[in-house]
Amino acid sequence: MSARITRHGALPKRVATLSVHTSPLEQPGGGDAGGMNVYVLETARRLADSGVAVEIFTRATSSELPKVVAVEPGVIVRHVTAGPFEGLSKQDLPGQLCAFSAAVLRAEAQHEPGWYDVVHSHYWLSGQVGWLARERWGVPLVHTAHTLGRTKNEYLAAGDAPEPLARIVGEQQVIAEADRLIANTDDEARQLVDWYDADPSKIVTVPPGVDLDVFRPAPAAAARDRLGIPAHALVLLFVGRLQPLKAPDVLLRAAAQLVAEDQDLARRLQVVIVGAPSGSGVDDPLALPRLAAELGIADRVRFEPPASRSLLADFYTAADLTVVPSYNESFGLVALESQACGVPVVAAAVGGLRTAVLDGRTGTLVDSHRTEDWAGALGSLLREPARRAAFGAAARLHAEQFSWRHTADGLLGAYRDAVAEFGSLALTGSGSR
Repeated sequence: MSARITRHGALPKRVATLSVHTSPLEQPGGGDAGGMNVYVLETARRLADSGVAVEIFTRATSSELPKVVAVEPGVIVRHVTAGPFEGLSKQDLPGQLCAFSAAVLRAEAQHEPGWYDVVHSHYWLSGQVGWLARERWGVPLVHTAHTLGRTKNEYLAAGDAPEPLARIVGEQQVIAEADRLIANTDDEARQLVDWYDADPSKIVTVPPGVDLDVFRPAPAAAARDRLGIPAHALVLLFVGRLQPLKAPDVLLRAAAQLVAEDQDLARRLQVVIVGAPSGSGVDDPLALPRLAAELGIADRVRFEPPASRSLLADFYTAADLTVVPSYNESFGLVALESQACGVPVVAAAVGGLRTAVLDGRTGTLVDSHRTEDWAGALGSLLREPARRAAFGAAARLHAEQFSWRHTADGLLGAYRDAVAEFGSLALTGSGSR
């Protein structure tokens, strides 16, 4: 494969990608596995297609995991031993960053100097390791936050624990040291500047993508038949980790109000929740089934474990609406995947969801978490099949503007600019900050 030539020179040959707290090989939808896992793996694949080798470093969570997994040509995952394999929460991981960093540096030391051209860290824990690798290897650090502690605390869900000061300080350090900061949206870019005093010249906005081949319009009847969903049902779908931040309880309360107020909806409504407990949701894993029973809609709610991509596409296709009531989302891949399947989305008007969903064109954005507002938005669309169909057609067209190929191209631009700038600073003697 011939290397692409950029405006600043040749394409980087190798990227060390850091994903400390969650492996891109884990099934998204539970624990710490979510949209970031999808992002890391899908962009790595597209970067490899462009001739850039990607080595992903992640913490091993089982002694049975192979040390190295060849995902496909040009993409490998390295499982790093750092702390006990099991029973270590994300909050405990800062204490293992030294061990993780040592393993990453050791892997590079087995090669000739200059093996990696770029370090790309994902989430602040990885950024701490990337900061050290940047200084040791003399290569630029590109960082993607995915979520920001101050943002989460600003939009904290009821009953959820705030992010600790250690995370805020850690994020501040990484943001100050990174050579490029990848923001999912312009809104996130503003947060980096306003809340973390980031240098605007270091920020590149690169939206995430969606696999338009896996997630595509398909006959709903066939999908419902495969999933055992009645043809006449009106289906509200939630996909994601079950924790207060994602607010699946908002959907259940709205569904209960719809059932109480509308006899036709009461006969046909079905709620499907695909995911597993995560974060503080692990403390009470039966909270949602118990809430459904208390609301009197337990017989209308179906809980499913995290699903593979092909099965997930069936769930989207079988739904009438996908519901994303999160208190905050850096982007909202679920909303994009649903729209790629031609299914409209009702989402909270927060964070990246304002970019992922076109209000009044591909779905509806709700500017609160009040039960009556969500019941109103959902009920309005459920009662208007023609409007749902129009939203669904527009949703696919909107999703087609986002692809992992486009995301990878944006990252390549950030890499080459970071390499060129880093090299220039090194030549002038100001490369170390």
